[in-house]
Amino acid sequence: MALAIFDLDNTLLADDSDYLWGVYLAEKGIVDRDYYERENDRFYQEYKEGRLDIFEFLRFSLRPLKENSQAQLQQWRTEFMAEKIEPILLPKAKTLIAEHKAKGDTLMIITATNAFVTSPIATALGITHLIATDPEVVNGEYTGEVAGTPSFQGGKVARLNQWMADNNADLAGSFFYSDSHNDIPLLEKVENPVAVDPDEALREHATTQGWPIISLRD
Repeated sequence: MALAIFDLDNTLLADDSDYLWGVYLAEKGIVDRDYYERENDRFYQEYKEGRLDIFEFLRFSLRPLKENSQAQLQQWRTEFMAEKIEPILLPKAKTLIAEHKAKGDTLMIITATNAFVTSPIATALGITHLIATDPEVVNGEYTGEVAGTPSFQGGKVARLNQWMADNNADLAGSFFYSDSHNDIPLLEKVENPVAVDPDEALREHATTQGWPIISLRD
């Protein structure tokens, strides 16, 4: 069985779940709206431009997990899924996932967005294996820190390598679908890299390398 790996944000989703979680928190008054929207926009722009300091961003994005109880966070996340995520699930993405399932491939999402936000999205898409940035938990509560290596840029390769070692898997016949130039390190590792609705930098790289370019947007 080959690994079929998917980026999440702007690949299987029509928007960025990490960014939208920030939008949700600001809209609900859970965080200071002016400050949070300004910083959320700044970090998202830096991500798109390939100059994001992932640890600076994570200190920002994981703080609301630290400052609120697990019970309250779970309630907000359920509402967030209904309001922000369900409307951006792409039918063509679901079809692509189903095609790989029908072939017996092992499906995985690998995303820089934290596991609190992304685990219910992976479940909604029917994908069991998720590598996401892991928020640290101590005594059942989030600390606001990161546990282990963030799955961002080269960190995605490192995290996948560890998963394959733990699960006796390899990249024979593997696929990776992504929209972002930040994922070029992993795209270059798999046998079948696919650019999905790519940003300008990834489109240029994919064209140079002769990689397939597809769209999952309607």
